[in-house]
Amino acid sequence: MSENEEFNPSDSEGDETVANSRETNAEEVAEVIAEFEKYRERLVNETMAAAQKAKLPQKVAMAKIEPELAKIDAGLDALRAQLAALTTNN
Repeated sequence: MSENEEFNPSDSEGDETVANSRETNAEEVAEVIAEFEKYRERLVNETMAAAQKAKLPQKVAMAKIEPELAKIDAGLDALRAQLAALTTNN
């Protein structure tokens, strides 16, 4: 670029890079959401199996993991909001 030329961002590949970056971030966020959902399901299933073996009531077992489930659910909500923001800003 010569000294007299002005830099015009629309002439560069910057817009394409930002779009690709958003797609990548959206894909990554979607993957994290899927992993958190699997973790939550596994936590509940394993806790219920352990409670059944120990002959604990299901209610008692769920009460033990409720704080952890609340954290997971809050994280999932935040990630879903982030994913929605990424996908609607395209």
